[in-house]
Amino acid sequence: MNEILIKTCHGEKRCSLHESVENVLGLKKDCRYEDNPVVGVLLNGVLSPLGTRIEGDSEIEEVHLFSTLGKRIYRKTLTLVLMYTSFLVYPERTLVIGHSLGDGYYFHYKDDLDTDIELMKKKMKAIISSGAPIEEVVLRHEDAISWARQQKLYETERLLSSENESGYKFLCIGPYYQLYTEPVLPDVHLLSLWELRKYKGGLLLRYPQTRSIDRIREFVDNPLLFSVFEESRKNARTIGLKNLGELNHRQSSNRMEETILLLEAQQRRKIISISEDIASKKDVKVVFIAGPSSSGKTTFSLKLSDELKVMGKKPIKISLDDYYKPRSEAPRDENGDFDFEILEALNLELFRSQLKDLLEGKGVFLPTFSFKEQKRTFSKDSYVMEKDSILIIEGIHGLNPDLVPEIDKKTIYRIYISALTQLNLDTCSRISTTDNRMLRRLVRDYRTRGLDAVETFNRWPSVERGEKNHIFPYQNNADVMVNSALDYELGVLAPKAIPLLKSVDKNEKEAYAIARRLLFFLSFVYPIDSSLVPSDSLLREFIGGSIYGAI
Repeated sequence: MNEILIKTCHGEKRCSLHESVENVLGLKKDCRYEDNPVVGVLLNGVLSPLGTRIEGDSEIEEVHLFSTLGKRIYRKTLTLVLMYTSFLVYPERTLVIGHSLGDGYYFHYKDDLDTDIELMKKKMKAIISSGAPIEEVVLRHEDAISWARQQKLYETERLLSSENESGYKFLCIGPYYQLYTEPVLPDVHLLSLWELRKYKGGLLLRYPQTRSIDRIREFVDNPLLFSVFEESRKNARTIGLKNLGELNHRQSSNRMEETILLLEAQQRRKIISISEDIASKKDVKVVFIAGPSSSGKTTFSLKLSDELKVMGKKPIKISLDDYYKPRSEAPRDENGDFDFEILEALNLELFRSQLKDLLEGKGVFLPTFSFKEQKRTFSKDSYVMEKDSILIIEGIHGLNPDLVPEIDKKTIYRIYISALTQLNLDTCSRISTTDNRMLRRLVRDYRTRGLDAVETFNRWPSVERGEKNHIFPYQNNADVMVNSALDYELGVLAPKAIPLLKSVDKNEKEAYAIARRLLFFLSFVYPIDSSLVPSDSLLREFIGGSIYGAI
């Protein structure tokens, strides 16, 4: 059968077997960034590049540049071009992709030598102006290993050695090869908006954000967040765990138990350090803990409370979630939907009144709010602050100065916590912090709320909007930032997440595309037995079995 049926938003058509998506859609070659062109497709639900050959009757949904998936394709292509630029300008050096930082990705050279940023920018502009094509090629296992070793990409070599497949898909631009992890543009001519600058001994590659898709915003530094990533990178060097290939190797060589204990010990030392800092500040009476979804705020607050108890403090744990207004009183957004992400969704009058009474030494009956019943109850016994008492308050608005505008700042200690993944797939491909948090939430939602992957993914855009508007703008108000990510956790989450991801039907559109992308990524991850996870681990908040009970 040499003719196949294609369904698109424009109707049905027949075309030849093995025809490319780009040709089937009849896309123009001379489109510009500002035209919001098609940059990929959902081919039978799977995010695919425009050069994909169609192997049978199919449904095609166009992915435009300014969409969530389109922006991901754009950013991945940008990083590929920067890596190619480095390959040409500094062939003897190894550029390593790092973490995201605001509206950009941080890169550093292994040798830490100075970089001619102007030469890099000039070369990168020339590559983009040339419209260089990007192809997909398959390298045999032996050839892929040989190429990685020749280019001194030992992280890629380690990763592929742990997979032992017969061949691997690579992206090819000019003489440069990079392991394929997700779709990119068919060529580079659309990459008109970007900025490359020196930053903290490395490079920062910036890209447009949703709120300013037509320009690069003015640079806003985030030194506190950067310092947390650097601390995590230093800790990884101490243990010798910087990439997924190394994690897989430790699992296969029966060294995972030791690795888990070391990583847990590092996180415990951080919590002890913070508790010592709090205890040393005699004026501090209130500790606020805030962070995005699936950061582990609840377990962290409990572990911090334990350490403060050891130091003679008497912590009183309070959750801002217990001050939410019931649905009947909650504010609505511009679409008329209930908006539980904004500060006004809390009963601020009750919270501020109780906080004031506690700080004045008065007894307070603390609330518990049931989201299921939309009902608030109060403790049978009152809580009173004593000489060594300290309030531990966790919730998404903990760093917002408008939460407690009238309290003396000297009495407040603010902590920002997030799962900031420092582990890379290899030298060229990062593991997204967002993906890590999404996998945490996926596993927890199914375990504690009975939600399937589709429900979790469909709620995620709302979660991200809330974080961007009500958490991230205040993160630099923190006295300290904490990275809750544990470099071994993907191996524990993978076997629990994979069945949930496989259950997503292709008719679920974007949820299916997310599920397939995560499944491809997790195919590189060796599973780790969850019984090795300590009962007091922050990871237990998501997989269950925590010593702190049902959290």
